[in-house]
Amino acid sequence: MKKIVIALVGQPNVGKSHLANAISGSNLKIGNFAGVTVEKATARLSTEDFAIEFIDLPGLYSLEDFAADEKVTKDFLLGAEYDLILNVLDSTNLERNLMLTTELMELQKKMVIALNMDDEAIKEGIHINADAMSKILSIPCIRVSSKTKTNIDLLVEKILHVSKNPLVEPKMIYSDEVEEQLQTIVKFLDDKHFHGKDALTNRQIAVGLLWQKKEMYAYMHEHPLYVELQPILNNALGHVYMYCQCEEIEEVINRQHSAFSTGLSAEVLSVTHVKNRNLTQKIDTILIHKLLGLPIFIFLMWGLFQLTFTLGEIPMGWIEESFGWLGETIGASITNEALKSLIVDGIIAGVGSVIMFLPNIMILFLGIALLETTGYMSRAAFLLDGFFHKFGLHGKSFVPLVTGFGCSVPAYMAARTLKNKKDRLLTMFIIGFMSCGARLPVYVLFAGAFFDESMAGNALFAIYIVGALLGLIAAKILRVTAFKGEDEPFVMEMPKYRLPSLKLLWFVVYSKSAMYIKKAGTFILLASMLIWFISSYPQNSLIEEEYTTKIEALQAQLDEAVSMETVAPNQEVTEEVKPTEEATAELTTQDSASIEDTIAALENEKHEKLVENTYLGIMGKAIEPAFAPLGFDWKMGVATISGLAAKEVIVSTLGVLYSLGDEVTEEDTSLREVIASNMSLASAMAFIVFVMVYLPCLAATAVFAKEAESIKYTVYLVAFTFITAWVLAFITYRIVLLLS
Repeated sequence: MKKIVIALVGQPNVGKSHLANAISGSNLKIGNFAGVTVEKATARLSTEDFAIEFIDLPGLYSLEDFAADEKVTKDFLLGAEYDLILNVLDSTNLERNLMLTTELMELQKKMVIALNMDDEAIKEGIHINADAMSKILSIPCIRVSSKTKTNIDLLVEKILHVSKNPLVEPKMIYSDEVEEQLQTIVKFLDDKHFHGKDALTNRQIAVGLLWQKKEMYAYMHEHPLYVELQPILNNALGHVYMYCQCEEIEEVINRQHSAFSTGLSAEVLSVTHVKNRNLTQKIDTILIHKLLGLPIFIFLMWGLFQLTFTLGEIPMGWIEESFGWLGETIGASITNEALKSLIVDGIIAGVGSVIMFLPNIMILFLGIALLETTGYMSRAAFLLDGFFHKFGLHGKSFVPLVTGFGCSVPAYMAARTLKNKKDRLLTMFIIGFMSCGARLPVYVLFAGAFFDESMAGNALFAIYIVGALLGLIAAKILRVTAFKGEDEPFVMEMPKYRLPSLKLLWFVVYSKSAMYIKKAGTFILLASMLIWFISSYPQNSLIEEEYTTKIEALQAQLDEAVSMETVAPNQEVTEEVKPTEEATAELTTQDSASIEDTIAALENEKHEKLVENTYLGIMGKAIEPAFAPLGFDWKMGVATISGLAAKEVIVSTLGVLYSLGDEVTEEDTSLREVIASNMSLASAMAFIVFVMVYLPCLAATAVFAKEAESIKYTVYLVAFTFITAWVLAFITYRIVLLLS
């Protein structure tokens, strides 16, 4: 008969001894632990082919307490030979009892949770969803009553089942900031191909090190890689202290366990009668209220976006002017035309187009950091979890999707908080549907061109909403096809509400903005140079000369006319000027204006012809058949290609291609008029849909590849977004054609 030793662990007064009696049939025996006077109770049960021994350990609130009996329990759990932990919880006080459970989960031992006093909990209107709790923790959780002996047989059955099978690692989740640091340590150990003793996983080692466990430090100190690991650990601890706003690791651990316990309780606990709520619970009754919670959330998000797009416009204008001045100043000092074009039109204009959106990004990050540091963001994710699950998404997908409205680059990074790879990839696949700030100029241009001024704002809002809805539908389709699998049980850590720290806010905004500039800016620099090259070469001297000759002839006419207009009223009429009086009469002011318009038209036509014969123009012509079913001409095709560098480049590209020069903006009325006269409404709507859905930009794609850690998924993303964009644009084009 095989012996199974069970460690019976729980907080004081949760009914451990009573439960042991109920299981074993009242054969509890009392003695002392070896070497100490602390009382030891054991009970035995024979069932099937097993002899089960229950060791009723002294109750304790935490493994870090040091009372004599608590130390006995801790020493037993860390050093003695046993097969399984039976963690007994008081169902009438679940959240507080879960604090010890979180510590026990970190021991990586087989465990079964007995939710004792279920009969009392029912009387108090408390119901615990044990099935959901089991899925979330990956630990069997059974509602039992030692008093009425309810579910005792089921509990024994689960104990035997867990004993017979290999250990299933419990799902202990920490806050995003802590998880990020843990991943950094784990990645270092994985990269070094480090394998711990006794099947200790690198994550367990990382947790032990981050929690500054002496035994883990002593173990790792023996290995040479500790020299390289130490600065990484110091940096990780610094980040954790910064985010948790405290300087004691015990306090950090306590907060992490507390937040997890609160989140888990919110998921599995329903209470019909609540009394003596604390401040956090009182605030939660409003912010995560079934009816009020969602409107409050939508209002806060609306306010954040209003600030992002209205307040951000002011510094955007300054930055745009600064880069314009920089381009003119540096351009004036460079005589080589090719080098001047590369620096001014390629590098400065390209990088400037990205930096210009930095204020929007910073405002969005500041708003998100405020919501995160106060503890509200966790509630928002909890609130939306049910809605998101309908589309196959996870509640934690909310943060990266919201970030995607600012920029896809940090949004892909924010998806790291999703632990399940399928959830993370699915979220990353639909981030592009959340229209980033770079698409805004294109939307503004087309909304202004095809809608009355009074309706343009509504059209803009509709574009954003439609994009988000398409993303949710795409998520559902991907969930039932490419990313099939059961929904991951969700638990959102819920920290207490607290006032935001200015130091922490600055740190978050600064570090994420610096990351944006570093990752996007460097990549955009290369992409801008590439776009500049293919839109500038090969140069066509014949077209250049042809138009230059025409323009110079007209310029000479214009100079002569201006000269006559200037001379005639101020000079006395002499014999020398008399012959030109007749010409002066013909060249009126109106004629001068006409010549100026002709010169401008010829300049723009020259740009158009030159671009048409560059590599970019040749590519546009080559892909024209692919876009023809969408109602796109080759110019619109070229604009979509240039939009790969950054979506705002589409506006200046259209300006060049429609012979208005590359200085046009989304608010330029002439470009709007030209677009409205050269495109049908159906083509324009299809173009907006295409821009809304296809790849955000090359910088974001590079970040996606890094975060997905797979070239395969990057290829899938490119194919998925282009195919989806093409199909949706085609449907849009045909529907609008039918309706118009």
